[in-house]
Amino acid sequence: MKISITGSVISTVFVLLNLLPLLPAQEAIQGTRRYSDYEKPEACKSCHTDIYFQWDQAMMSKSYVHHWDEIEYFDLAVAHAEKVPDLKPVVDGCNGCHAPLAFMAGDVPPPRPEQGSRANEGVSCDFCHTIKAVRDEIPHNFSYVSEPGRTKYGSKAGLESPHHNTQQLDLFSQTEFCGNCHNEKNPYGIWVKSTQLEWKEGPYSRENVPCFHCHMPKAKGRSAKMAQEDMVAQHLFHGAHDPGKVGGAIEMRMHPNEREVLWDETVTVTVQLFNAKAGHKIPTGSVEDRILWLHVTATDADGKSYHLAVDPKGFDGEAYTIAADVLAYQDMGVPLGLPDFAGLQRDGVPAGDRIFRMPYFDPEGRMTIQQWNTASLGVDYRIAPRETKIETFTWAMPDDIPLGRVTFRAELNYQKLVKPVADFLKVPSDESDIVPVNSAETWIEVVD
Repeated sequence: MKISITGSVISTVFVLLNLLPLLPAQEAIQGTRRYSDYEKPEACKSCHTDIYFQWDQAMMSKSYVHHWDEIEYFDLAVAHAEKVPDLKPVVDGCNGCHAPLAFMAGDVPPPRPEQGSRANEGVSCDFCHTIKAVRDEIPHNFSYVSEPGRTKYGSKAGLESPHHNTQQLDLFSQTEFCGNCHNEKNPYGIWVKSTQLEWKEGPYSRENVPCFHCHMPKAKGRSAKMAQEDMVAQHLFHGAHDPGKVGGAIEMRMHPNEREVLWDETVTVTVQLFNAKAGHKIPTGSVEDRILWLHVTATDADGKSYHLAVDPKGFDGEAYTIAADVLAYQDMGVPLGLPDFAGLQRDGVPAGDRIFRMPYFDPEGRMTIQQWNTASLGVDYRIAPRETKIETFTWAMPDDIPLGRVTFRAELNYQKLVKPVADFLKVPSDESDIVPVNSAETWIEVVD
C-alpha cells in the first residue's frame, strides 16, 4: 500500500511546530562569534602532538564531514526545512554540535565539506577547551557557554603553557560537559538523544564512573611536549563507530531446555544478554538510525541449517522489536520530493529476529529516522546498563531431522544505520556494515 505525503500532512507539521518554543541556547549563541575567535587544531598540534592525532582519528574531528551526517543533513534535514520553513531553526541547530564554530559564527547552513571551510573542524580542540559553563540545569542542545580567548579550560590545576593561560574547571570532570551535545530534545519535546541522561539514571552515576572514564581512558604520558609525565586522558572518544568498543559490550550465554530430545519433540533454547560494559543503554545516541539484533540458527547432524524466530513476549509495541517484512520511513518523501513515497523495508534483517531498539514516530505515527520530525517514541527495548535480557526460541524440529547433535548458534549484530535506508540514500557501506557484538553456542542430541 502506498502512503501519500499530502498537503494536510505538511499543514499538520506547521501547526505543531508553531506551538513549540524556540531553542533558548540557539538564541543565546547563534551568530555571536567569528571563526577567527578560535584557533585551528593545527595550532595545538605542535605542543599537544599525541592528543592532536588522537582527536584527528576520532569522530569528534569528523562530526561535520562524516559521510552519513552530510547526507542526512543536506539531503534530508536542509531539504525538509526548505519545504517546511518552520523547521529551519531546528535544522540550523544541528550545527550547534556538529559544526559549533560555524553555528556560533552564524554560518548556517555551513558550506558542504568539499568546500573546505572551517566548519570541517567539527568539535575542535579550542572549541572544547573554551567552554566555561553549561547554561541549562539539564544539559542538552548545545547548552554550552563558550568564551574564546587566551585562557583554555581543563580538568587539571597548576598547569603552565608558553602559548596560553590555563584554568582548572570542575565542569571538565562532570558528565554535564558531555550532556551538552549527547542529550538532545527536539521541537516536539522528545528526547531524541539521551546518552548522558541514561548514564545519570543508571548504576555508573551512583558509583561515580563518568563518561570519560570509558571514552577518554587515562594512561601515563605527557599532555604536552614540555609537560611532566602524569596520567593523561587519551582523547580517543571511541564509541559506536569503533568495532573494538562495540565488540563484547554485551555478554551472551545460551542453553537448551533438554540435552537429549526425541526426534519428534519441540526444543526451546534460552539466550541471556548482559550489558556488562556500557554505562548507557545499547544502542544509544542516534537510536533512530541504529539496529541491534539477535539471530539464532540450528544446524543438524547433516549440516543443514534452520533459522529460529524469537518467542514473542506480548508487551505493548513488541511488533517493532521483531524483524518483519514491513515498510517504514515514509516521511522521507517530503524532503526527497517524492509525494507518493511508499517507504522502505523497516529492518533489513531476517524476519523473526529480535531487535533491541526504541522506534521513533513522525506526526502521522509512522516510524522515522528523521529525529527533527519525531513526535513520539515507541517501546524502549534497548539493553540498559547491567541489565540482562532473556530471549527464548522454541523450535518444532522437522520430521526428517537426522539423529545426532544439533548445534545452536546465537549471533548479536549491530549496524550504525539500518541497511535499507543506507542503500536507498547511497550512504557508503561502512555505515551499514554488520558489526559482530558477540555470539554463543549450545547443543542437543536428537535421539530415537
